[in-house]
Amino acid sequence: MPSTLSSINITFLGTASAQPSSTRNHSSLALRLGGDVWLFDCGEATQHQVQRSSVKMGKIRKVFITHTHGDHIFGLLPLMASSMNGAGGTVEGVEDARTQGQTENSEPLEIYGPLGTRAYIRNGLTYTHTILGSPYVVHELRFPTDPHTEDYTQLAAHSSELPGRNISQVDGIWSNIYEDALVSVSAAPILHSVPCVGYVVIEKPVPGKMDPKQYVPHIKRTKTPMSVMSRLQRGETVTLSDGTVLEGPALRPGRKITILGDSYDPSPIAKLAENSDILIHEATNAHLPGVDPDTKPDDSYESVEARAKSRGHSTPQMAGAFATRICARRLLLNHFSARYPGDDDVDEGARRVMDAIKALAVEKFAGDVVCARDLMSVDVHFSNS
Repeated sequence: MPSTLSSINITFLGTASAQPSSTRNHSSLALRLGGDVWLFDCGEATQHQVQRSSVKMGKIRKVFITHTHGDHIFGLLPLMASSMNGAGGTVEGVEDARTQGQTENSEPLEIYGPLGTRAYIRNGLTYTHTILGSPYVVHELRFPTDPHTEDYTQLAAHSSELPGRNISQVDGIWSNIYEDALVSVSAAPILHSVPCVGYVVIEKPVPGKMDPKQYVPHIKRTKTPMSVMSRLQRGETVTLSDGTVLEGPALRPGRKITILGDSYDPSPIAKLAENSDILIHEATNAHLPGVDPDTKPDDSYESVEARAKSRGHSTPQMAGAFATRICARRLLLNHFSARYPGDDDVDEGARRVMDAIKALAVEKFAGDVVCARDLMSVDVHFSNS
């Protein structure tokens, strides 16, 4: 395993809300951590979007579901079948040699989501007689009102399903639901019309920038192997043969990405999301008089916000205000109404609409704002770079 991530990249696979359009697919984004891919939500036709993008299907290691509305999960079963060498199986009681082909040593696809995620996948795979060529596991983030052990299904586990965890909240959050030597993932509830989760991905502290001139002369003078530079790069302290003490540069904070699902109020995740390098926040509805020809004559900024909230959603101003609240560096808006086209890179009319949506967010947030479009790719940089 490498000691640091070579790169972190976000690719938007779908940026539509509720219904897709000719220019926006259902919700999904790919977070590329070095060579691995983690998906956040998996709306209908996500696998098609993966094929159209530079994201590699075979590199998908984890899927994080924010909530179980169809526009965020309907693409998960087809994607699993494609990425895990799935096939149509036979009815129960009929021997199928293909079900014996799984290797017990295969790394499972890890899926995280709220209560119902496991039942949806198990039922869907079972009733479509789908067999998979590798295992998967579902970890559910249980809210305090959820049952601790029961699932939303009486079906037995699928033949490819490994036992997953039911993760309880502690002090209102799900801390470190995943952690390795390079990154950790924590989560918290966000307010929507159904139980919904926001995720925060935090890179572990990384080596600071080195000035070789501070070290090389001392290393050469004492005939110390140059390999000691790798220890110094990790921030270690090295004592040379003549007693000279060299201290490596202090570690610097890693990158932090907050990925929210649908929400009219993400306040419960605010503390966890503080100082994010990237905040991904929905902006489903906007009041765009003079820009959007479908603007209702009796609408106002206040009425559009009230309507968005009543359906569990946000406006660009609400997203900008939350970005300011958590001191985010960049705000990436997504989950737009189907009335807002996603081809603003080639269509002047679409560009005017998205520029107007961005301007509304900028009213509340002084940092960089980007309106995402399908297949847009964004690199995540360090805060001091």
